[in-house]
Order: sequence, then C-alpha cells, then structure tokens
Amino acid sequence: MPVTTLDTTTALVLIDLQKGIVALPTAHPSQEIVERGARLAAAFRERGLPVVLVRVVGSAPGRSEAPLRSGRPPAGFADLVPELGREESDIVVTKHTWGAFHATDLDLQLRRRGVTQIVLAGIATGAGVESTARAAHEHGYHVTVVTDAVTDPDPEVHRIAVEKVLPRLAETGTTDEVIKLLG
Repeated sequence: MPVTTLDTTTALVLIDLQKGIVALPTAHPSQEIVERGARLAAAFRERGLPVVLVRVVGSAPGRSEAPLRSGRPPAGFADLVPELGREESDIVVTKHTWGAFHATDLDLQLRRRGVTQIVLAGIATGAGVESTARAAHEHGYHVTVVTDAVTDPDPEVHRIAVEKVLPRLAETGTTDEVIKLLG
C-alpha cells in the first residue's frame, strides 16, 4: 500500500548508515541512500520529530549457512556517516543483531516520546531494514519504508523485500512522498 498518511507522532529510524556499511558494495549507490537519509533527517528535525540513528557493532551468534565475518572490524566501522548531520537531540541506538528493537532500548525511547509510527530507511533492505520493520509491526507501530532510501548488497534480496515482504508489514513511499506528507 503506498504511503497515505503520517501520524503526528512519527519518528524517523535510519538503519546502519555508518562508515563500515556504507563502504560495502550495494545494489544502489550507497551515497544516494545516505543523501536521502540526510534529507529525511533534516525534514524530521525541522518539524521537531524524533530522529533515530541506528548502528550495528556485532552479529547474532547463531549458526547459519552464510559465512560469518571473522576478525575485528576496521577502525571507524561503526561511526555514523557525517552527512547525516547528527544532532544532540537524535537518539542513537547501538545493536548487535539485524533488528533495531532486539536487546536495545529503541521501543522504550519511542514510547517515552509517544511515537506511534516509524519511517524506515537505510542499509540493508533484506536484513536490518526488514528485521526492524517486522519488529515494529509486531510492537504495534505503523510502519512506512522509504523505498528509494534503502538498498541491499544483493539486488534480488532488495527486490523481493521491497516488492513482496515489506508491503505486508508497512506502507511504502519515496523520500519526496514522505517529506510532502510531513507538511
């Protein structure tokens, strides 16, 4: 369902727009994703709405068929990209799994502010974005995913998430559509 409305208590949640993730190859140029995320962040801040900057510093320990990355990430891996213009009022969430809700205080931070809807953007569509959308939906939030402000290392995973999975959990729209709805 295309994005129809934004609650007056909507928060922006930007997933893993950090130096180590943005540097990885993705289906769409990560710099475009960062630029759109920065535009969204500026629009939310101008309206006094919460901006949540999520970064990942680890991974879940469970076994999977995908190879685990070994060794320590390079210095600065978890640093948020400066283009986001982080402000003192921004909420920073550090996660150790794909989703921004699991084992973090994100739900508490949002509920304290009366947030009823989240707008999601970032990297990776089929991991951090989708996992966070699922948890937000399960927590009872209205969810909007900004489809031109998400990408994934795998173009097919991105396509399936945007076309098949996320519409079952959220409304979707572009950066311009979301900013227009902010009024």
